[in-house]
Amino acid sequence: MEDQLALFEIPNKVTDRKSTTFADNLRLPVHRWFRYSAGFSAEWVKQVVRDQYHPDMKVLDPFAGSGTTLIACDEIGIESVGYEKHYFVRKIAETKSLYSLDLEEAERRALRLLNYFGDKTSDFQTQPELLKKCYTEDTLSRLTALKNAYLALRDSSPAWDFVWLLITSILRTTSHVGTAQWQYVLPNKRKASTPSVETAYRQKMREMISDLHLFRRSQVTRKSAILDFDARDRNESYENVFDLLITSPPYPNNYDYADATRLEMVFWGEIKGWSDLQSAVRKDLIRSCSQHASAEKLDLDVLLGQREVHPIAEELADVCRTLEKTRQEHSGKKAYHTMIAAYYWDLARVFNALRPSMKPGSELCFVIGDSAPYGVYAAADEWLGKLALAAGFQAWSFEKTRDRNIKWKNRKHDVPLKEGRLWIKG
Repeated sequence: MEDQLALFEIPNKVTDRKSTTFADNLRLPVHRWFRYSAGFSAEWVKQVVRDQYHPDMKVLDPFAGSGTTLIACDEIGIESVGYEKHYFVRKIAETKSLYSLDLEEAERRALRLLNYFGDKTSDFQTQPELLKKCYTEDTLSRLTALKNAYLALRDSSPAWDFVWLLITSILRTTSHVGTAQWQYVLPNKRKASTPSVETAYRQKMREMISDLHLFRRSQVTRKSAILDFDARDRNESYENVFDLLITSPPYPNNYDYADATRLEMVFWGEIKGWSDLQSAVRKDLIRSCSQHASAEKLDLDVLLGQREVHPIAEELADVCRTLEKTRQEHSGKKAYHTMIAAYYWDLARVFNALRPSMKPGSELCFVIGDSAPYGVYAAADEWLGKLALAAGFQAWSFEKTRDRNIKWKNRKHDVPLKEGRLWIKG
């Protein structure tokens, strides 16, 4: 087993358990503008990059999300490339990178929208149901006034992209119900207090302007690029290019990443509701939730027969067949059996697509978490390690950062889970 897994050691790793969560980024300039439910510490990214720094190095993040890796690399001054198929999240990352923005012009345009509060109203009853659950009539009227003013006045200037993210960033702050930064809205949960739309808007505007002034004083310039590209596909534009990869793919734990920004997307009219997510976003993402597997009507035998999953075929089939039977004992009968099979096939394709882009001797770090749908454990670290070796990488090692599924009340199973970093040697 030791020879097969080809374990290796990497010195000087950050072991802080929070480094694989977004928590630390809430105090960091620019990173804190929009709290994405999936993420990891930008300070940890910078430490990893500095440990391997050379002036010509290039970094890849094939699941770029809201841009943590890319912005961290910009702060250090090295080139980076990110792939992201969730178009709404990609727009957030792109807007966070507007370091050269004309700040006076951006502030003028942002303040201009506040003049629309007095004479713009909206019909609360005609608003989407999700918005009516999340806002009082007055708050939604004011948010809608901001949106309508933005839509009426915007042009192609980057300053208006700044204003778009400013409005987007206060949508959860101004809601009086449970709108924590995961995909679920909890209308029966009430916040103790919420700021007015104008207060939240002005506070966020000052924060964003201040952060860009700080980046400018620190001479941060953009050297990153974020692409609308699927990590499962080989990118022939980047052959033998990257020295380092830092990323966090979706976890196979039934978290619906397409749903993570549903509130924001409904507000902007990108979708009407949950039923639109499959066609608008989910179809382009890694298959990590049962909703995706069900929508695609996946066939387990076809998935298990894919060439890319042969290195883990026996273990994968055992888990998926068990899930196929176990799901019949549950009222939801969720398609976890095909979800797990599709997920590991997708990640196998990712490793195969990445191998040509990474230089010999390069290093890859995947922040990952394992799963146990219906209490049936799937060993993410070991399986992904084997798939990486089969794709042509040299070795792997897993570094646990924290335990999961040990504190929540009413959790659905009692299988302990873990989160950590899968290090892969190119």
